[in-house]
Amino acid sequence: MIITSIETFSNEYVALVRVRTDEGDEGWGQASPYNADITAQLVHRQVACHVLGMDASNIEAITQAVIEREHKFQGTYLYRALCGVDTALWDIRGKRAGKSVSALLGGSVSSFPVYASSMQRGITPQQEAERMLALKEQFGYRSFKFRIARECGHDIDQWPGRTEEIVALMRKKLGDEVNLMVDANSGYSPEKAIEVGRMLTDYGINHYEEPCPYWELDWSRQVSDALDIDVTGGEQDNNMIVWKQMIDTRAVDIVQPDICYMGGITRTLQVAEMAKQAGIPCTLHSANLSLVTLFSIHFMAAIENAGKYVEFSIEGLDYYPWQDRIFTPGYKISGGEVSLSDKPGWGVEINPEWMALADYQASYHASRF
Repeated sequence: MIITSIETFSNEYVALVRVRTDEGDEGWGQASPYNADITAQLVHRQVACHVLGMDASNIEAITQAVIEREHKFQGTYLYRALCGVDTALWDIRGKRAGKSVSALLGGSVSSFPVYASSMQRGITPQQEAERMLALKEQFGYRSFKFRIARECGHDIDQWPGRTEEIVALMRKKLGDEVNLMVDANSGYSPEKAIEVGRMLTDYGINHYEEPCPYWELDWSRQVSDALDIDVTGGEQDNNMIVWKQMIDTRAVDIVQPDICYMGGITRTLQVAEMAKQAGIPCTLHSANLSLVTLFSIHFMAAIENAGKYVEFSIEGLDYYPWQDRIFTPGYKISGGEVSLSDKPGWGVEINPEWMALADYQASYHASRF
């Protein structure tokens, strides 16, 4: 089963990848969102050139080959590009087996809990609480995450007092029965993070994401050691040495890799396994409604050390218009859970209308000619 072609369909925000083989297989994947048109170039320049002609069934060997042959360029863009091919190959693997990717990984459920995840920090506490309450009533969400601090904020809030106000208001409006989670996006020094964490504990917040700059692992560990609340992180990380350090030193209580930032399912499985061996849960980062959330649902519904829920962005087309009509069927939330298709592979179809508007590039194996 030789890989004969790799195609990309991209715009500034999304790059879809189609892989085909000499046996007629076709699989769809996605490179990481944002600056995706740049990433699409890397798919052809630094991934396809190594992958074309390889055995599509050996995804692990393909992943290793790309990393080794591009050893001078390891970093976020290489892994963002690799993800597109990796996830397309998992789609092929599922289709050939007649199973969903989740089933291939050992999953057997038809739905999985999600938490409503806000991407907005400029929103007022009152506005945030009102829209979360509406979503709770409409979709039955039982868990909610909102933003505190300022992104890379050096202990400065988005505006004075916002963090304290939104934490108190969310608990008051949503009630004591729901799970509340916060994301500080690298906002604090250890001292400030611990101070804020104690306030969060008083309000029953159970998930404190990226309180310190993510590259300061020791800072995160200090916060984790000082608090009873779960300190979480890892969404930005893709280096296995960093992951080993993070897990070995228990810098966080829950690991949060992002499949698209990591380079695909194959490498994310390695992180989840390391965490499992250390007794640490894995709750993926999936902060938009492109295919990354679909990948994450399949993954989380199958791994043994999955956290309680999958991240599900609540931002619609008014905030992320580029999410529109990429694939069908779309996501369905009911009773606080997202449905999981049992169709082979990823179980979706890419919309031809979306493809027609995207920039197209293709790389072919020599055997095609």
